[in-house]
Amino acid sequence: QVQLVESGGGLVQAGGSLRLSCAASGRTFSSYSMGWFRQAPGKERENVAKIGGSGGFTYYAKSVKGRFTISRDNAKNTVYLQMNTLKPEDTAVYYCAADYLGQGRYDYWGQGTQVTVSS
Repeated sequence: QVQLVESGGGLVQAGGSLRLSCAASGRTFSSYSMGWFRQAPGKERENVAKIGGSGGFTYYAKSVKGRFTISRDNAKNTVYLQMNTLKPEDTAVYYCAADYLGQGRYDYWGQGTQVTVSS
C-alpha cells in the first residue's frame, strides 16, 4: 500500500511558477514509477509527466514540455513537479500517482491539489 499526499497548488498569474510536491508513504518508493496527472472541468484526465523509479527516465506531455520538470528524491519519498511559465490552460486539479515497477498501471492516487492560473 502506498499513500500519496500532494501539496503546493494555488492561484498564480500567467507566466508565474509553482512547485507541486507529492509525499509517499512506505519503504519501497524507488520501486514505483510516479506520474503527475491533471484534470480540468469537462476535460479528460491528462498524464502531464512521469518519472522512473531511479529518476533516469522522464516523460512529458507535449502541452507542458519545456515548461514543467518532474523530479524525485527517493530519500524523502517525494516527487515534484516544477511548473514554469504557467498558462491559464494549465488550470486543473493535479494528481500524483504511483505505478509499481513501471508496469503502466497506476494503482495509487493522491487526493489532488488545485492549480489555478489567472490571465
